[in-house]
Amino acid sequence: MAIALGIIAGLIVLLLVIVALRPAAFRVVRSGLVRAAPDTAFAIINDFGHWSTWSPYEAIDPAMTRTISTPSHGPGATYAWHGNAKAGAGTMTISESAPSSRIAMRLVFTRPFRADNQVRFEVQPEGEGCRVSWIMEGRHGFMGKAMSMICDMDRMIGRDFEQGLANLDTVAHAAADPS
Repeated sequence: MAIALGIIAGLIVLLLVIVALRPAAFRVVRSGLVRAAPDTAFAIINDFGHWSTWSPYEAIDPAMTRTISTPSHGPGATYAWHGNAKAGAGTMTISESAPSSRIAMRLVFTRPFRADNQVRFEVQPEGEGCRVSWIMEGRHGFMGKAMSMICDMDRMIGRDFEQGLANLDTVAHAAADPS
């Protein structure tokens, strides 16, 4: 019995060491072509008032409460949400807004877990439209490192980013060509 307990304790310690040694930093990047001019795509991303039309996270909880600052765009603009267990709660604040090219945000989750991440959108002309890159960077705490052993964060969040970029393409294309 003592040997079995020793083996179990050893495995637990080994697991804790493996989790502790995992990288803390993470980065998720997805890019997509948007069939609209850079200024059109930029204006939609840079204004939290438009996020309900394209963000993949809006559909998670239709009853989610949202609070959008006035003004709703540019540096200092904020978007706060409070939803069900899956949507969670948090705030986004635009920290940088370089017209038609780059938007940087601070993304703070307060529920279902705490996290403080940086998000960027980079918009570059490409052909008849533009390429939009959605980038999120942050650091995992111990629990985040443990979760990353089970869930592939790049794949999980990357799918959301891909859907959001496809939605953005649809919305921006319609705004650029209203006929």
